[in-house]
Formats: sequence, structure tokens, C-alpha cells
Amino acid sequence: MLWFLLLKNSKMTAFICTRFAQSILVLFIMSLLVFGGVNLVGDPVEMLINPEADQAEVERVIRELGLDRPVTEQYWYFLVNAFKGDLGSSFIFGEPALKLIIQRMPATLELALFSLFISLIIAIPLGIYAGYNPDSKASKVIMAGSILGFSMPTFWVGIIFIMIFAVQLGWLPSTGRGEIGTFMGINSSLFTLNGLSHVFLPALNLALFKISSVIRLTRAGTREIILQDYITFARSKGLSEKKVLYGHVFRNAMLIVIAGFPSAFIGILFSSSLFIEVIF
Repeated sequence: MLWFLLLKNSKMTAFICTRFAQSILVLFIMSLLVFGGVNLVGDPVEMLINPEADQAEVERVIRELGLDRPVTEQYWYFLVNAFKGDLGSSFIFGEPALKLIIQRMPATLELALFSLFISLIIAIPLGIYAGYNPDSKASKVIMAGSILGFSMPTFWVGIIFIMIFAVQLGWLPSTGRGEIGTFMGINSSLFTLNGLSHVFLPALNLALFKISSVIRLTRAGTREIILQDYITFARSKGLSEKKVLYGHVFRNAMLIVIAGFPSAFIGILFSSSLFIEVIF
């Protein structure tokens, strides 16, 4: 049935094929960047072998890693293994890279989810207020703050957070995941107060940029919604501004935010969280 609908709608089919081809191209370019980056960072043999090792030991490691092959052959081997799910072994831990990723993924998911939660509960009310009262001083302060959130480097803010809240005030821990609790068969540090204290600081740091973007998105959506005819009709019926705000504006503004939720979560998970985890 799905294939029939796709064939019937030629525009949709062309759109899907175009997106798929773009995804393949992006993956190919990223694989080149990753492969080239690993080779440009330095010689892995120098990191793995004792500087006092003899030449025979160095040559043995080079053969085991396949570094004696041509670069094109190394890249092809890298691609084939990546499609099989084999991302190689970590030079530092000596274990499969995929295994290490899976082991550390729960902590990354916790950080991404909690930071997204913080950003939504802060940004949505501020964005709706700024859109509903665009000429007020508070609205101008909110929008100026959102620009500031875009401008501050994430790694710098993280260091400042550690210095203030962990070192000087001692309110929150600066590193670690914290204690893990269990709820409905799910193990997570979000289920314990100790775990929440450990994740709060990095999550807040990670949420700052997303707060700024959600504020601007929500404000733009609110400004568009309040100009619609159904808002004018609701007011003409004698509904109070509170009922108009919560019954019409808020619900429709949430649709705009929900539409951008998947991309926001994926962006936090695969890009921003990397820098935060390095700092904390």
C-alpha cells in the first residue's frame, strides 16, 4: 500500500529519492573526513608502542593495523567494516569501538534528554511571553538573552560553571555520572538525587544554546498565531486573554515546538553532547 501511494505521488517519490541520495553523499563525505582526520591526527603506532621498542616491534604493529597497505585500500577496508558494524578497536582501551559506544550511550542519552527537558520548560514560557507581549521591556530582555545564549561558546560556559558551582560554591559535582537507580526495569542516574546532581550542571550547559533557539522559534510561532482569524474570533466572543492564551495560542505554539523536537534531540545527542562530556 505504501509503495502504491509513493508511485502514485511522483513528487513525494522524487523528494524521498533526493533525500536518500543526499544522505548517502553526506555519509560518504563524513567517512572521508573521519578517515582523513584519523590519519592526520598522528601516527597511531607512536601512541601504542613504547618509544624504546625496536624496529621489529614497530613493523609488527604496523602489519597488524594494516598501515602498511595503500591508503585507498585502507579506506576501502574501513568502509566495508563500517557497513558490517565493525568500527575497529580503540587505540587507548584496546576494545571494539562499537562496544565502547554502546557502554557509554546510556549516559549520553540521559544527558541529552535532561538537557532537552530543561530547555523546553524554560524556553517555551519565555518564548510565548515574548511573542504575546512583543513591545514589553521583559520581551526585549528575553530576546537579548537569547542572542547571548547563541554567542557564548559551550566549552567556555562549562568551565565557568565548574569554577563557580563546583569549585567555589561546592553545590554540585563537576564530573562523573552519579549513582544509578532502577525504575520499571530501566537503569538510569536520573532516578537518584545523586545522579541528578551530577547530570544537572552539564545538562544546563548543554541546554543554554537550545534554550535560545527554542525561545526564538516559539516567539515567531506565537507572533504568527495571534494574527490568525480564529484568535480574533475567540476574542470577539468575549473570551478572556488568559483563555485565549492557554486555550488557543499555547496549544498551537506547542505544535511548532514538537515539530522541531526530533531534530533538536538528534542534534544534542550527536554533536553538542560530545563537547560537554569532554569537559565534565
